[in-house]
Amino acid sequence: SERMAQSIMARNKESWMTDFREKPRWTYTNGLVLLSILKVGEASGQATYYEYAKSYADTMIDANGKIRDYDMEDFNIDHINPGKLLFPLYKKTGDKRYRLALSTLRKQLDWHPRTSEGGFWHKLIYPWQMWLDGLYMGSPFYAEYARTFDEPASFDDIALQFRLMEKNALDPATGLLHHGWDESKIQSWADPLTGKSPSIWGRAMGWYAMALVDAIEFFPQEHPGRAELLDKLKRTLDAVLK
Repeated sequence: SERMAQSIMARNKESWMTDFREKPRWTYTNGLVLLSILKVGEASGQATYYEYAKSYADTMIDANGKIRDYDMEDFNIDHINPGKLLFPLYKKTGDKRYRLALSTLRKQLDWHPRTSEGGFWHKLIYPWQMWLDGLYMGSPFYAEYARTFDEPASFDDIALQFRLMEKNALDPATGLLHHGWDESKIQSWADPLTGKSPSIWGRAMGWYAMALVDAIEFFPQEHPGRAELLDKLKRTLDAVLK
């Protein structure tokens, strides 16, 4: 893991460059890679990794806690994912900038467009659609926020997201999930009867499985959604193995 992190750091002088952009962007890929590098730092005890990851947050969040290159009105669930990096940074530093940025991302979830059953749209520009990717982008952040800042009622909503995704995207023949589902059934790719996308995509199954693993970590032991998500994880992994 250290060699992987060192390779990334050697190829990207500044941490915001890890998404191959020409300027700093608030992207899920930066968030994923840099949270991973931060965790390598935690495991190895080497501060270099932590400082590299932290520099991304400090590039992207100004003195007032405003997130650079972020517009809540895009209502893009991908833009929630980089926020996971801010939890360990806030815990370690107590820096109010990180807390304010976390609150902004949490507010997006309050107003994020939903399907008629309550599932988060993937993006405002992708109306009525739930994608497997979106479970990874939003739910672990949502769960960690609920655990960190004492929002027990939020766990019901988080469990609902997984329940709706499985209900609407499951392929009964294989136990795998289709990559996307369009409630309106008007997208060119949507099955006119089910709204499901034609593809079952390996990477999307990975997003979904890791969404379950990461969200479960923050669920209270006594919450019924935890057992429900564990059952979903087992079914998913059994289907993948087959």
